Formats: sequence, structure tokens, C-alpha cells
Amino acid sequence: MRIANPIYDVVFKYLMQNNEIAILILSTILEEEILSLELLPQETAMALEKHTFTVYRLDFAARIKTAGGEERHVVIEIQKAKFAADIMRFRRYLGEQYKKGFPVAGEKVPKAIPIISIYFLGYRLDQVDAPVIKVLRRYYDAATGEEIPTREEFIESLTHDSFVIQIPQLGPERRTTTEKLLAIFDQHRKAEGDGHILDVDEAAYPEACRKVVRWLNGAVSEPDIRRTMEVEDEILAELEDMERRMAGKDKAIEEKDKVIEEKDHVIEEKDQVIEEKDQVIEEKDQVIEEKDQVIEEKDRELAEKDRLLAELGGSR
Repeated sequence: MRIANPIYDVVFKYLMQNNEIAILILSTILEEEILSLELLPQETAMALEKHTFTVYRLDFAARIKTAGGEERHVVIEIQKAKFAADIMRFRRYLGEQYKKGFPVAGEKVPKAIPIISIYFLGYRLDQVDAPVIKVLRRYYDAATGEEIPTREEFIESLTHDSFVIQIPQLGPERRTTTEKLLAIFDQHRKAEGDGHILDVDEAAYPEACRKVVRWLNGAVSEPDIRRTMEVEDEILAELEDMERRMAGKDKAIEEKDKVIEEKDHVIEEKDQVIEEKDQVIEEKDQVIEEKDQVIEEKDRELAEKDRLLAELGGSR
């Protein structure tokens, strides 16, 4: 079966705007039951040299049922990144999230509620190979080292759990239900000559996940989605070109700095030689001064000797 490639922002947005599918995907990643989910779309227009495009950041207000049977309200933020430099954008956006409050049923004013971050990375991390990484907080008694099972609103509002998905690490080995579902992002399945399409085997997915595959199959025939993917390709090429040019400028600056550093080193060596010469001259001047003192002392001695001789000759 052919499906639209969800690594593209337009396809990913198409996927996650289906509330039933968004609940399925998020509950599978979080491994918790989602009772309700509300999409809070965030978007920002950005201008490049040739295009103006929109960056989508998907936020969901969710009500989750924990393994212990409790219900809690959380914000689930989803971000996708094609470049490692996007980490600064993640930090800025997370800071914005902490400043905001969200409406909660039964509450008169917005309040700070826990945030769960999910990052879809289009590149590999340097140290970790796992395709899906959980970063989960735990509370511990600092004195005894024992885990504290309860949760405090103060702590929950200032710290957060994260899930990191390395798309390039998704492959044929699918060990968990999460990895099986996320196989829809497996870029090894690209159709020959068309990176907008993935060739997948619907039967390889668990029954509950097949609705996701079918939904993406429907996106293949959407002309607007196809055109937007082509624009994304152009934007990505433009960004990569800008990155190459910036890298070239950085390299030129680095080489210039190296030349300046070498010149400074040469000047420093010259200054050191001049300083050594000045020291030699100073030492020579000191030797000459000492010789002059010796000569002056000898002249005084000779003058005294002549005076004594003259006195002796006069007394005769």
C-alpha cells in the first residue's frame, strides 16, 4: 500500500488533525489511556529568500488516565526537527509554554499544568541509537534514596517528561507496539524515485494501527498535500543551501582568525626578539659602564701615584 510520507509537515498535520488517530498515536507513545484530546494548533509564518512558509507546532490539551486509575490534565506538545540546530527553537518554545496557562474544566482561571514533550527528529543523535527514548521523571527522598510515589503540583508544573523519536533509527526491527506504529515514519520505505510516498505492507501493522495506514493512504490522492510537499522540498533545499553558505562563511572566518592568530604569533616572536636584543644592548651598556668605572678608577690611582711621586721629588 502507498501512503503519504508523514515526515513532511503537511502530512503530519493532516495525520494529527484526525482526533481519533491522534489519540491512538499519542496513547501508544505515552503508554497511557487518553480520555479526551483537544488540538491547540500553533503556527508561525517565516520568510526565506524565495518562500514564506508556516511552521506548525502541535499542542494538545489532554485528559489522561494513569496506571493507578487517577485522571490528570496535561499539555502534550509535539515538535518535528530536520536539523540539529532546532534545539534552540525547542528551548524557546518550551519556555513560552511554561509562561502560559491553560483552561481546565471546572477552573475559573487558566492554570499551569504539566507538559509532556514529544520530539520527532529527522536526524540521528550522537550517542543514543534507540529509535524511541523515554525521559521520565522520578521523585526520590534525598536522604534515603527511596522513590516517592506521590506527585506534587508544584513539581509537576516546573518539570516535564519527554519522548524523543529518532526517525532515521526506525527500521525493520519493531520490538514494541510503539515501534510498530511508528513504522509509518520509516524512511527506508520510500517509493523509488518519489520521496513523498512510502510503500508499506498494511498486514505488518497491528489491527488497531491499520486505520493510521489507511488514513495516510487517503492523503496520497490529495493534490494540495502533494503540492505542499513539493514546496517543503524547495524550502528544505533553500535551508540547506543557507546552512552551507553559513558554514562556508564560518570556515572563512575561522581561516581568517587563524591567519590573524599566526600573524599575532609572529609579532609576538618579533617583540620577544626585540626584547632580547634590548636586553643584550642593556647588558653591553652595563659592561661598558663597568669598564668606564674601572678605567676611571685606574685614572684616579695613576693621578694619585703621580702626585705622590711629584711630592717625593720636591722634597729632595
